[in-house]
Amino acid sequence: MTELLYQTDSYLQEFEATLLAVDPENRAVVFDRTAFYPGGGGQPCDLGSLTVGGTAFPIEKVKRQSEDVLHFLGGLVSLPESGATAHATLNWERRYQLMRTHTAMHILCGVVFRDYGALVTGGDMEPLRGRMDFEFEHLQKELVRDIEAAINAEIAAGHEVRTAILPREEAFRIPDLIRTKINLLPESISLVRTVEIVGLDLQADGGTHVHNTVEVGQVRVVDYKSKGAINKRIYIEVV
Repeated sequence: MTELLYQTDSYLQEFEATLLAVDPENRAVVFDRTAFYPGGGGQPCDLGSLTVGGTAFPIEKVKRQSEDVLHFLGGLVSLPESGATAHATLNWERRYQLMRTHTAMHILCGVVFRDYGALVTGGDMEPLRGRMDFEFEHLQKELVRDIEAAINAEIAAGHEVRTAILPREEAFRIPDLIRTKINLLPESISLVRTVEIVGLDLQADGGTHVHNTVEVGQVRVVDYKSKGAINKRIYIEVV
């Protein structure tokens, strides 16, 4: 089982770890602990590098597999052996951009749910860009402008962003914890991580976020489209 350091400290940029397993065929390794987010919930996986005994490897992909996190290594050098001690470093510029973007997406979700009661039907992001789909029957230019203004007002308000890991039964006593149309949390998950933008939004989420909304910067709604009779897509950029 890999200890997920990013769940409690999203600002951790490097760490020491022990290699628990090595998969030479796929050039993948498993650590006893990791700060690399493996992707999920629309947030891409982290990238970075690994150094073992003076040999450096690029970490080109990270993926969750059951209770483990696989780190896929690039390069042509032979992989380190199981039991070795490694020093891992995240591509921090990319990670921090994703943190800002992910928090911006939660602010968008919180504003739309609070002001219009619309649930999320889908979403995706990359560094400083994202899109989110909502159950809107009509979405017009004036409404989009109002949403953008409300997002930036909440960013400027300097809301603290908190995370917690709760027993499933306790977490699901929180009203409106799931903001998606379909509950995507498998029954097998006994502990639920929540992300709260204090005073605006509280929902289940496994990704990485900034500590305060002012870190997001500014959000621009750059486009919006109809993706069905009651499904509308909003595209944002973080600047």
